[in-house]
Amino acid sequence: MAVFPWHSRSRNYKAEFASCRLEAVPLEFGDYHPLKPITVTESKTKKVSRKGSTSSTSSSSSSSVLDPLSSVLDGTDPLSMFAATADPAATVTRPLDSSRKRRDRDENSIVGSDFEPWANKRGEILARYTTTEKLSINLFMGSEKGKAGTVTSAMSEKVRTRLEELDDFEEGSQKELLNLTQQDYVNRIEELNQSLKDAWASDQKVKALKIVIQCSKLLSDTSVIQFYPSKFVLITDILDTFGKLVYERIFSMCVDNRSVLPDHFSPENVNDTAKETCLNWFFKIASIRELIPRFYVEASILKCNKFLSKTGISECLPRLTCMIRGIGDPLVSVYARAYLCRALLTEMMDRCKKLGNNALLLNSVMSAFRAEFIATRSMDFIGMIKECDESGFPKHLLFRSLGLNLALADPPEGDRLQILNEAWKVITKLKNPQDYINCAEVWVEYTCKHFTKREVNTVLADVIKHMTPDRAFEDSYPQLHSIIKKVIAHFHDFSVLFSVEKFLPFLDMFQKESVRVEVCKCIMEVFIKHQQEPTKDPVILNALLHVCKTMHDSVNALTLEDEKRMLAYLINGFIKMVSFGRDFEQQLSFYVEARSMFCNLEPVLVQLIHSVNRLAMETRKVMKGNHSRKTAAFVRACVAYCFITIPSLVGIFTRLNLYLHSGQVALANQCLSQADAFFKAAISLIPEVPKMINIDGKMRPSESFLLEFLCNFFSTLLIVPDHPEHGVLFLVRELLNVIQDYTWEDSSDDKIRIYTCVLHLLSAMSQENYLYHIDKVDSNDSLYGGDSKFLAENNKLCETVMAQILEHLKTLAKDEALKRQSSLGLSFFNSILAHGDLRNNRLNQLSVNLWHLAQRHGCADTRTMVKTLEYIKKRSKQPDMGHLTELALRLPLQTRT
Repeated sequence: MAVFPWHSRSRNYKAEFASCRLEAVPLEFGDYHPLKPITVTESKTKKVSRKGSTSSTSSSSSSSVLDPLSSVLDGTDPLSMFAATADPAATVTRPLDSSRKRRDRDENSIVGSDFEPWANKRGEILARYTTTEKLSINLFMGSEKGKAGTVTSAMSEKVRTRLEELDDFEEGSQKELLNLTQQDYVNRIEELNQSLKDAWASDQKVKALKIVIQCSKLLSDTSVIQFYPSKFVLITDILDTFGKLVYERIFSMCVDNRSVLPDHFSPENVNDTAKETCLNWFFKIASIRELIPRFYVEASILKCNKFLSKTGISECLPRLTCMIRGIGDPLVSVYARAYLCRALLTEMMDRCKKLGNNALLLNSVMSAFRAEFIATRSMDFIGMIKECDESGFPKHLLFRSLGLNLALADPPEGDRLQILNEAWKVITKLKNPQDYINCAEVWVEYTCKHFTKREVNTVLADVIKHMTPDRAFEDSYPQLHSIIKKVIAHFHDFSVLFSVEKFLPFLDMFQKESVRVEVCKCIMEVFIKHQQEPTKDPVILNALLHVCKTMHDSVNALTLEDEKRMLAYLINGFIKMVSFGRDFEQQLSFYVEARSMFCNLEPVLVQLIHSVNRLAMETRKVMKGNHSRKTAAFVRACVAYCFITIPSLVGIFTRLNLYLHSGQVALANQCLSQADAFFKAAISLIPEVPKMINIDGKMRPSESFLLEFLCNFFSTLLIVPDHPEHGVLFLVRELLNVIQDYTWEDSSDDKIRIYTCVLHLLSAMSQENYLYHIDKVDSNDSLYGGDSKFLAENNKLCETVMAQILEHLKTLAKDEALKRQSSLGLSFFNSILAHGDLRNNRLNQLSVNLWHLAQRHGCADTRTMVKTLEYIKKRSKQPDMGHLTELALRLPLQTRT
């Protein structure tokens, strides 16, 4: 192929922009708009199918928007339909409901609304204590003698019959199921629970009692010991159900149409029939022969003693406690005590007060009960702790348990200071450092939560005092770390945090580097998360610079990349939050200091360069582009900072992009010689780009990244003015030489794509007015003003580039490269169509040749070729584009053969 001259077509960018805009269509006020309220016209038509009938149509108009969901439901709502079909009897209030609610309130008033019900623990226990072993269960095989249809004439006969049934059951009317899985076992227990309810509902009270006895016996089996807690929960559910049914039954006998038991009733309010029934139940239970079922069943109806005596419960508790002594298995015995104590916290606390050595029991209470429940009674617990005997269980452990609860729930406001004083009196007297720090760690959170920095400072000072002698802190890093996390979790205002006198001395106890770095990371994470506004507070800056320096200095050759990224992220977060407002010189001084402190973390240096560039642009914004002598010197200092820092970076594309970005900033601030220096540095760096680069741990070819960078570079070079001492387009020439000398992959066409982009750049440079400019900077369109010598030099460069492109297309005339040749030929054709002056005959002929080349071997996409031709015909109808009509006639569409 012969060398063809290049002639750029003249561009009127404003006219082109105008032609590309969407057509504006005027909208009348009354026209439809999607956000306008919709007027819905509803038509109702009634049709009768019989002969001779007439149809009537009525219509109504409404301005309200019809709800499409409501219209689908045809005015009906599924939930409303269910409510409408519900049993009307279910809505009738039963006489006992109000009494039951009053009793529930009464029970809550005893232990408080913050008391955690046993049911809340059930799910956790069932999920935790599981087994894969096979289980067994004894099922009651009930006879028909006790059903509701059995009627006798005398009450004594009825009682005798029920006692006989009870004896029959105990003599072995049961069936053992073996090899059950855990789920099968749970299902069987739930079936028994339902059977109990069904039997009670059908007035089979003896059968219900038999089921409860049978279930209670299961608690004597500890063969699968790891499942026992779950078994205990399941069985006590049945016992609770039984106890509630019995209580409700007796209570209902005290209620009639004339009177209802008061909220706090006494035995005198209970009628004789109810008392007799209550005694009957206790007598039946007393006749159970085996100890374990007799204990559990009586404990389940313990509350029924209220119907008989004011002191009935307190009198029965010692007797039931003594019964437990007869249980031989220690595990069964412990769980029996647990069942007896459940919900009886008031009685338990009374017993604790009476006992001499009650520390272990008191600690168990504070560990087991809900934090809110303990917190509201903090002073009561402190009183009991003070009276405890130290010999069996140390008091500091009791205060630790109390502190754990107070970290989760708030005590009464009036008691908070007294609670802290009482606890700290004991904690500060501890001589053993481990005992001390284990306790202090818990109470630090309480102090931070409810008090000011003064009290927190006192606590931190006390910790330093106890942990510094003999370097005791070295054995307590986890607890000290925990204290730091609790302090910073409650003090989000870092000016307040660093004004705590003992905070930084506290940090000095972290002598081990790995632990010290972790603590610093925690501090910075909280700062980044909670610091809302930029700061220039010298206290914060000095402290956090020290913290960040500690993190930075931990980096060495063995540090993992992920760790480096995390440290850089935290330090960058701090740098971004530092602002001295309009004091730009102080801001730059901070960046200079930061560069010297964090030179080993490349992402931090990159952030500093971006920050300094932004500082220069903020200066330009303040001065509205008109720099004074002082601000001009300042932005040059910013530019110098970036120029000095970039070479210290390792990443080749990081340096290239920063040279380009910093050059753009220098250009925007009229620092022309500095901008040239940046661009020259970028050009000189291109030969160093390796063939493969590491991207996220994987080696990738670099040519695509280089192509992207050069395209951005060309866009900048359009507005860079020529240096008066270096000739026309000196930067473009240097860049072309580097591109020519760079070793490209044989299978790659990126070099030609770059040359095509250069052709676009040169075409844009030949225009009378450039597409864009930088304010206060004269580009080559202003400097040369369309000078013929400049345009001649430009065209020579274009011809050189075209020759390179055409030469490359020749090398692709091989079977394996024909598709690449077709693609590149069509791409070059489109470039000429967009940027070349096709009124030039030779350039016009070149475009025709490229069109044929693209289709020569049947590799071109026919659809693309058709659309391209349609575009040419469409453009030919525009002003000054008539020559494209002739071109279109010379561009045939070839079919594949």
